[in-house]
Amino acid sequence: MSKETTAEVLVGEGPVRLELHADGVAHLRLNRPDAANGLNVELLRALHEAVLRIHGDGRVRAVLLSGEGKHFCAGGDVHTFLSKGEALPDYIRVATALLQLATAALIRLNPPVVAAVQGFAAGGGGMGLVCSSDFVVAGESTRFLAGATRVAMVPDAGVSVTLTQLVGFRRAMDILMLNPTLTAAEAKEIGLITRVVADEQLMDEAWSLARQLAAGAPAALANTKRLLWNGIGQGVEAAMPEENHIQALLSGMADAREGLSAVIEKRAPRFTGR
Repeated sequence: MSKETTAEVLVGEGPVRLELHADGVAHLRLNRPDAANGLNVELLRALHEAVLRIHGDGRVRAVLLSGEGKHFCAGGDVHTFLSKGEALPDYIRVATALLQLATAALIRLNPPVVAAVQGFAAGGGGMGLVCSSDFVVAGESTRFLAGATRVAMVPDAGVSVTLTQLVGFRRAMDILMLNPTLTAAEAKEIGLITRVVADEQLMDEAWSLARQLAAGAPAALANTKRLLWNGIGQGVEAAMPEENHIQALLSGMADAREGLSAVIEKRAPRFTGR
């Protein structure tokens, strides 16, 4: 796997790990491989706290989100859910609230988020994290499954909105209500994910994309991301004043002048975030 040799460990133990690499890429890892990174309250709380830590660290230029082990995320931890018996609704309320906080925080992060997905991405957790990431790279053997209605529940983590935006209303209805297992190629074809690569190239490709984003103009990328997410459900004309305001703001930054100079001089830009 191609990555920086030096990294600052920000969260070094527990169900979520977080490291900041010298190139400005924060590597956020789900760390319950023995449970297929199934989401329980402990992991979800740790995930939300880690995303908030990224949010407060101005050194982060891009985020790489991955899951340890064979699977990216198999969704909610069904064994934990079943063990709660009649107390399950109370547990689900907490777990769902934490999942919503975590996925909303990913969407609201300034740095772009690249998800590297292998094995299964399933349930509200797996699909929710995929749908709330800005870029998704999947290995060719990866499978995607909504699965909520299969256990008599409904999609959460905003999937009822984000999936519709990604793949369209009719396809989202099919995915969420009939629960087909999608191949990586099918997910790419319908717009659920960004790229499909050979399994053995997954992390190299994801790291390469994260580094490419980290080398970009941070304010321009952050505001482009915000415009796109805010544009969901918004009319085109309603978005234009915000676009104009941000464009004028960014054009006064040194990064904009550097970008223009680099085009004229036919060289790679050197963005500083100023």
